[in-house]
Amino acid sequence: MYISYYGFTAKPFQLSPDPRFFFGSRAHSRALAYLRYGLSQGEGFIVITGGIGTGKTTLVKSLFGELDSRQVIAAQLVTTQLEADEMLRSVAAAFGLPYEDVGKAALLRHFEDFLSGHARQGRRVLLVVDEAQNLPVRSLEELRMLSNFQIAEAPLLQSFLLGQEEFRHTLQDPGMEQLRQRVIASCHLTPLSDAETQEYIKHRLHVVGWQGEAPRFSESAFAAILQYTQGIPRRVNVFCDRLLLYGFLEELQEFTEADVEAVAQELAQDEQGGSARSRVGGAGRLLRVSQAMEQRLIELEETVETLMQNPEW
Repeated sequence: MYISYYGFTAKPFQLSPDPRFFFGSRAHSRALAYLRYGLSQGEGFIVITGGIGTGKTTLVKSLFGELDSRQVIAAQLVTTQLEADEMLRSVAAAFGLPYEDVGKAALLRHFEDFLSGHARQGRRVLLVVDEAQNLPVRSLEELRMLSNFQIAEAPLLQSFLLGQEEFRHTLQDPGMEQLRQRVIASCHLTPLSDAETQEYIKHRLHVVGWQGEAPRFSESAFAAILQYTQGIPRRVNVFCDRLLLYGFLEELQEFTEADVEAVAQELAQDEQGGSARSRVGGAGRLLRVSQAMEQRLIELEETVETLMQNPEW
């Protein structure tokens, strides 16, 4: 609807992660540097944590876009509410290995052969585990055990662990000492700053052909968007997508603070089933209202991506 109205080539604030829209904030650029460093080392674990919607998955997809498939075989695991045995089967499935009606010993043997085969051909194998905060300690220990596979003391598997903030606490569990010793770098993603939030919005608009004219944003509009989203990328995407739809319906060429507040109220009313009619009073209320919606979106995206990676399911 608003795509043609504003002359865009695509939706600038889509929810599904797309490396084209990667924005190198200070925190995200630092995290990407850690991931690249990890790849150059070819061993151990890299840990990236951050709150819901801070861009962890988009970060990894950006890195995947840089990989040479002739040198690195990568797979991403997005369903992580798994016990230890289920984890091993899911890892095998992620790399396209047989896993049904196969015992654990055979699974480990097939996986080691898979790793060794690629190593002999000069390729490295990378496993990315998303939403790692959902993993039980025993499943994390299973991942650590997979990192023991070696040829001539050279590790055959490297893992990146992405998780929400509570994953940092999980790693401090006394039973995680051996895993902690294998973490060669870690980084925590923080929300965008005031200036970064404004540049993030402009960046995504520029990717789809925006020339800085229609629509325009007043400085107070940018400030209000920050207030209601707290600089969290996914919340910015949800909010700005709705704002552009509002602009199309109201035939707006410029967004003001009043327009942003109107959209904030609409979003709050939508989440409350239309029962709320009062004016939104500030950032905290809207953020609480949108939390459940964001979590459902995350779960839906993970399910869709898992099904796409494993069509045989």
